[in-house]
Amino acid sequence: MSSQNESIMEFACKFAEEINAKAILLYGEVAQDLLAQKNYKACFDTILITREDDNVPHNVEFFKSVINIPNVNVTRLGQIKIVITKGLATGLFKKGDKLICLTGVPKFGYIDSIFVIDVGREFEILTSENVSDIFEDIHPEVFVTVLNIALELAAQGREGRPIGTIFVLGDHEKVLGLSRQMIINPFMGYKEEEKNILDRNLRDTIKEFSALDGAFVLRGDGVLVTAGRHLSAALEGKDFPQGLGSRHIAAAGITSVTGAIAIAISESTGTVRIFKKGKIFVDIEKSME
Repeated sequence: MSSQNESIMEFACKFAEEINAKAILLYGEVAQDLLAQKNYKACFDTILITREDDNVPHNVEFFKSVINIPNVNVTRLGQIKIVITKGLATGLFKKGDKLICLTGVPKFGYIDSIFVIDVGREFEILTSENVSDIFEDIHPEVFVTVLNIALELAAQGREGRPIGTIFVLGDHEKVLGLSRQMIINPFMGYKEEEKNILDRNLRDTIKEFSALDGAFVLRGDGVLVTAGRHLSAALEGKDFPQGLGSRHIAAAGITSVTGAIAIAISESTGTVRIFKKGKIFVDIEKSME
C-alpha cells in the first residue's frame, strides 16, 4: 500500500502534466520517506528543496535540481517566495512558468498542502515588467548568497539584537556616485579575493558590520566595495512604496536611478524586501512562531 506522500506525489505528477507545469517543488523535510528510498525517482521533473544544514539525500541525482533555503524561521509563503526568487535568479524559472509546490509541517513529516504557482503573478513587479534583466550583471550565486545572509540577519539579529541594513548589488560605480561614505570604508586596502562575499569566512565580519549605519555596496561579482554608505538618491514623494520607512525608501530610491538590486532588512519586523527599479520585487516575512 502506498504511503500518503507517495499518493500525493502521484496525484501531483498527473496534475502537473494536465496543466503543463514546468516542475514540481518538493520540500524534502516533509518527504523523508520518499528520500529514504534508494531507487526513488519522481514521475515528473521535480526540484528538491532542502535546508542549508540538511544532509544531501543519497538519491539526489533523481531530481532535476536542488534549491537550498536558509535554516531560518520564515512563513510557509515566505519559503515559497525564497525558492521562486532563487529559481529566477539562477535561471531555473521564468515568467509564465507554472509550478506545483508540495509542502507541509516538518514535525509531522508528511505533505499536507499543494500550491499551484504561476511565476509572474505572485509578485507585483513581475506582472508588468520583463524579468529577463532583473538580475542583469549580478552573478546568480552572489545574489543567492546575499539573500541568505539577509534572511539570517533578519531572523537572528546580531547578539540578540534586531538588525536593519541594506545590501546594494550591481552597478556599483553609479551607486557610489549617488551615495556618500559615513565612516571609513572597512573594506579598503584588502585584495579583491579577500573581500568577496562568496567567501564563507566573511560571514561573521559582514554580520558584525551590519550593525553600522548605512548600506553595503557590492559589485555584481560579489566583491564588497564598501559598507556604511549613505544612499543619497530619493524617489518623488508620490512614488514611495506605501507604509515603508527611510531605509526602504533609500533602497527603492537607489534602484530607481541605477541598475542595482537592493535587499533591505526591516529592523522592526524582520521582513526582507528586494527592490528593483524603485519597486518591491518581493518581500519575505519573518515567521512569528
